[in-house]
Amino acid sequence: MLSMMLATILSLGDSYTIGEGVKPEERWPVQLEAAMRSMGIETPEPQIIAKTGWTTDELKAGIEAAKVEDEYEWVTLLIGVNNQYRKRDVEEFREEYRGLLEFAIQKANGNAKRVLVLSIPDWGVTPFAKDRNQAEIAQQIDHYNEVKREETLRLGAHFIDITDISREAHDATSGLLAEDGLHPSGAMYARWVERVVPVLKKELGIK
Repeated sequence: MLSMMLATILSLGDSYTIGEGVKPEERWPVQLEAAMRSMGIETPEPQIIAKTGWTTDELKAGIEAAKVEDEYEWVTLLIGVNNQYRKRDVEEFREEYRGLLEFAIQKANGNAKRVLVLSIPDWGVTPFAKDRNQAEIAQQIDHYNEVKREETLRLGAHFIDITDISREAHDATSGLLAEDGLHPSGAMYARWVERVVPVLKKELGIK
C-alpha cells in the first residue's frame, strides 16, 4: 500500500467515458478511482467531461464550456468513435485529436506520462451493428486507432489498447454489453481498468 497526497483525475471523452447505459459507479473512470484507492492512493471522484455522441470538436467545445481546474494528477482521454461513425475525415481527426491530447498533457502539469489514452472500441461487433458492414467498421476503427497511437506516442503519453476486449462483445451472453446492445457493461469497463492499472503502478513505482 502506498500513502500519497490527493490524486485528482480529469476524464475526457464520449459515451464510453460517461458510461452510457451503466450505473455511475460502473463508469470506467470511477472504477479506476476505486482501483487507485485500493492501491492506497487517496482519490476524489473524477471530474468527467464527456457526453454520448461527442466527436473531437464537440469534446473541445464541452471542455471550453466546463469549469476545469489548472492541474490534475492524471488525465484520461477516450474519443474518436463518433468521428468514425459519422464518417469524418481521419486526417481532420488527427489534427483535432492532437489538440485534445496537448490540452490533456497541459492539465497533467505538462507531464505526458500522467495522461492515459484508451483506444477506440469496436462497436461493429455488437448486436446494434448486426445489419452493418462489420468488416468495414473494424478496418476504420483500426485506422483511427493507428492515428491515435501515432500521435499519443509522439507526444509521450500512454496508449492503452482495449479494442481487443471490445471485440469479445458479440452478444448479450458475453456479459460485456449494457442493455442497449451497443455500449459496454460495467464488467467490460472493469477489464479496461485492469489494462490501465499496470501503467499506473509502473509510473508510481508500485510493484
